[in-house]
Amino acid sequence: MADRRHALDRIDTTVAHPARRYNYLLGGKDNFAADRASAEAIEAAMPTIRLAALENRAFLHRAVRFLAERGIRQFLDIGTGIPSADNTHEVAQRIDPAARIVYVDNDPIVLAHARALLTSTPEGTTAYIDADLRDPRGILDDPEVRATLDFTQPLAVMLVAVLHFVRDDEDPQGIVDTLLDALPSGSYVVASHSTWEYLPAEAIEKLEAANGDGRFRARTGEQLEKLFTRLELIEPGVQSVARWWPEQASQPRPAVEDVAFNAIVGRVR
Repeated sequence: MADRRHALDRIDTTVAHPARRYNYLLGGKDNFAADRASAEAIEAAMPTIRLAALENRAFLHRAVRFLAERGIRQFLDIGTGIPSADNTHEVAQRIDPAARIVYVDNDPIVLAHARALLTSTPEGTTAYIDADLRDPRGILDDPEVRATLDFTQPLAVMLVAVLHFVRDDEDPQGIVDTLLDALPSGSYVVASHSTWEYLPAEAIEKLEAANGDGRFRARTGEQLEKLFTRLELIEPGVQSVARWWPEQASQPRPAVEDVAFNAIVGRVR
């Protein structure tokens, strides 16, 4: 309870936060006026942003199911976001109730809702840590992470819709490499990332104007792939989230221009 009170004390309702903005785009209620205003500015430039958020979330579900069906029983979900339907542990533990998951986020409102992320099956384990992707070493060395996950066995690192909040001057390659260095052979990385490469120049200009603090950094599919050259990419390689395992997704599939998210699933050699 003390952690929850401390988390609520840290919430600044006057500044938009990515987790709360994403919650609003997904139709959630755990957001504030600043988050909604930020999301609506993005929506004015890209009217299909809510569809993009939903497609990105659906990709996460398909990716977790894909990995769990191939024997992955450990997940490190960085940039978790506010709990919603079918969180990583719920998808994984339907396939194996003994799956273990650690969630990571730096938004105090996520910590305030952490109980929803910790509803593990009796056989499995879930944990949550309050940490930032920009400090990957701190995540990897966290006692809760080390107590929950066995880094001598394959695991999956989930980087879904989070890397685009790491600016170029914050060394995204170094962050990725630090995480990859900790993973044993047979592990996987799942990443999705916003891209503007499918959007018209007018929309990009409006999106750049909405990115007032410069925190957001869209990247092309080529730039995303470059971050993960050490991985053996699973087919179809770097591709729009709308085209990842489309036969398993709702139909009809949206256009890549309407989604503007690329994704990769890669295996550690």
